[in-house]
Amino acid sequence: MEPVTLGVEEEYLLLDPETWVPVSLAEQVRAAAGLAPIIGEGELHSELLQVQVEVATPVCTDLEEVGGHLLRMRHAVGAAAEANGCRLAACATPPLRGAVSALVTEKPRYRAMRVQAPQLVAEQLVNGMHVHAAVPSRKVGVAVLNRIRGWLPVLVAMSANSPLWDGQDTGFASWRTLIYGRWPVSGPPPAFRDLDDHKERIETLLASGIISDTGQLYWQARLSDRFPTVEVRCPDVQLRADEAVMLAGIVRALVTVAIHGAQAGTPVITGPPEIVQAANWQAARHGLNGHLITATGERRSAGDVVALLMEHIAPALEAAGDSREVVALVHRLLQEGTPADRQRRALAEGGVKAVTEMVVAETTAP
Repeated sequence: MEPVTLGVEEEYLLLDPETWVPVSLAEQVRAAAGLAPIIGEGELHSELLQVQVEVATPVCTDLEEVGGHLLRMRHAVGAAAEANGCRLAACATPPLRGAVSALVTEKPRYRAMRVQAPQLVAEQLVNGMHVHAAVPSRKVGVAVLNRIRGWLPVLVAMSANSPLWDGQDTGFASWRTLIYGRWPVSGPPPAFRDLDDHKERIETLLASGIISDTGQLYWQARLSDRFPTVEVRCPDVQLRADEAVMLAGIVRALVTVAIHGAQAGTPVITGPPEIVQAANWQAARHGLNGHLITATGERRSAGDVVALLMEHIAPALEAAGDSREVVALVHRLLQEGTPADRQRRALAEGGVKAVTEMVVAETTAP
């Protein structure tokens, strides 16, 4: 199996170092980071809210590149944040929200979103990780979406990094998944008959006015309009860069297996929409603690489902030379727990202050 190229986008929060609430300093931080020679043009982006910044790696051919770029950008943006009196935090929801609403970035589409859904925008304090994996055509890309959709819930569980909201434990490992699921076109993607079906359904959504552009297709996996890639968007942003590398390797392997399966005409194993949606909710609720639901609706232990995933992608991991690194990181994840588990342990030991200090330290940890 020929490994595909990939790229990663990460979203981060900016936190006040004394109150630990999000602060609207994204423009200042982006400007300061842009002056550093280690941040390239096009690697740093604005987000919906000015308490957030986003970075994007160049196109990468191996996981070592991915990890190097992510660490480089995390350190550069972290230094720019400190220079502007705040801290960079790779958590998918803020442990504390604060009393003042975050400023919306002044772009026409963001202003339109605020008019469309003001409370949703006000609460869109969520940070994800997006993995772009190359596909040979949009036709193959649709086939890939159909073949990976049943595996997205286990990625949600493995990446869970948002258990807190307003200083309280939500009871969910990935509260970000629930917040994002409130938008009209969100959650696990539907199954498509073919590329024409994909195109027609998106055109219908646009014509209805419920979304203003394809950027509002908040499915957990979608075809990119900017790049020849499938974009997997379900993971929470990761505390550590090496955890992001692990997920990038898994996504690349999933897409590689799906491309090979589409070309070989192997059967698609996936469940009906209500099963995939329920599996997604279960994953967001429990993370890796308890049971997950497979694409066919079977209830299995989280460890078993992770093992099924790793068995499924093993040939692609081996072909890409990623097996040793990804398997070792998955083993560590199963031993230490998800980032959500680590946040909860810090909360139990030292309260919200301990959580935020841990998150900030982990964000730029080597």
